[in-house]
Amino acid sequence: MNEDFDTLIIGAGMSGLAAGIRLAYFGQRVLLVERHSIIGGLNSFYRLRGRDHDVGLHAVTNYVPKGTKGKPLTKLLRQLRISWDELDLCPQLVSSVAFPGRRLRFSNDFSLFHEEVAREFPHQADDFAKLVTLIRDHDELDLSQKATSARAVIGDVLSDPTLIDMLFCPLCYYGSALEHDMDWNQFVIMFKSIFFEGFARPRRGVRHIIKLLSQRFKKNGGILRTKCGVERLDVKDGRVASVTLDNGDVVNAERILSSAGLAETLRLCGKEPTGDDEQPGQISFMESISVLDRLPSDLGHDETITFFCSSDRFNYRVPEGLSDPTSGVICSPNNYAYDEPLDEGIMRVTTQARFDRWDAMEEPGYVAAKHACYEASLDEVVKFVPDFRPNVVDVDIFTPRTIKKFTGHDNGAVYGAPHKRLDGRTHLENLFLCGTDQGFLGIVGAVLSGISMANLHLLKS
Repeated sequence: MNEDFDTLIIGAGMSGLAAGIRLAYFGQRVLLVERHSIIGGLNSFYRLRGRDHDVGLHAVTNYVPKGTKGKPLTKLLRQLRISWDELDLCPQLVSSVAFPGRRLRFSNDFSLFHEEVAREFPHQADDFAKLVTLIRDHDELDLSQKATSARAVIGDVLSDPTLIDMLFCPLCYYGSALEHDMDWNQFVIMFKSIFFEGFARPRRGVRHIIKLLSQRFKKNGGILRTKCGVERLDVKDGRVASVTLDNGDVVNAERILSSAGLAETLRLCGKEPTGDDEQPGQISFMESISVLDRLPSDLGHDETITFFCSSDRFNYRVPEGLSDPTSGVICSPNNYAYDEPLDEGIMRVTTQARFDRWDAMEEPGYVAAKHACYEASLDEVVKFVPDFRPNVVDVDIFTPRTIKKFTGHDNGAVYGAPHKRLDGRTHLENLFLCGTDQGFLGIVGAVLSGISMANLHLLKS
């Protein structure tokens, strides 16, 4: 079977869905293909033992109150013609960055975090104010800028290594594909999205956002096919001439937009990644979802998200072993400002993990290792939150191998390649990138990535 489309989009994650909606609004015939049966990519959902669980989603970053103008969330809503109320977002209560003997609490009001830094690090208060000004003045939407080390920039402003580490910890966990560092532009994006703006969550979780986007795409004439992967991109004269699907069907499209990742997309063209700027990422995580017999607030835990580090220094890298439990993210989906509480208490823990070690394991050693790493992570977690281990009634654990299986990303790399293609261009004139390897991260960032690339490259004609 041979079909013709204006644009074919690879991957029905947030960026692919958003790009599809934008193109459909302008009358393009768009095909969105997804290899798996569930859409959402890195921010999806699943059902296990009668319970619904989110994948990836701790929070929607970039939250701003209804009526706020000129922010990423409101730009997204305007471009996709979605009302603020349709997202059904509930703001966080309070979160923190917790290190041994130090804790910086923050909320969706930046003044709290600013005051906390001044209280905990009074000798750095003036310099932190200078850093805040530097971040406010930076234009993170300039697609022509060059990569710059965030640690180098911040090291010129701040001198306290613990404060620097406490700033990097949440931003790395929510957006860095680099070991020990971030690109300065990525640092600014994540700082603004987490501290200047904030966290929120739909009460029904990520499935609410996915359902909203997919319905809007299909309502406007977009075609979505699941269980439909791309076998190869057929290249001729510097262009993608046609697309061969896993089932053998051939699709013709004027333009191709891929959210599969740069290295993964190059392989679809029959081209192996060569230069350093084409290499896939290595940073991956393991995550546990513990279901409790009571709400976390009943145990005295009121924080929405706790970014923790139990070592003197924060070490963000691919660990030597299966995982590194000494830093991570503790998230309670219960601790948002809902009208009604969730049915059960939930604690989610995310730590750094190494893909190749997990990938080499066979059952039943794999299952045993998951539970051993889970127990080791909780030994560290309970240094910062009330001990909820006696209250766990069910648990699910996934590893970098799981991430690779359901996203197709090399090495289970959650944030893609270290080197981003901010303009989304590839070596082929009609093939473009969106999503993690383009460079806008988080749910709002991913959606804006799809919108930006659609506007920049796919709507010109």
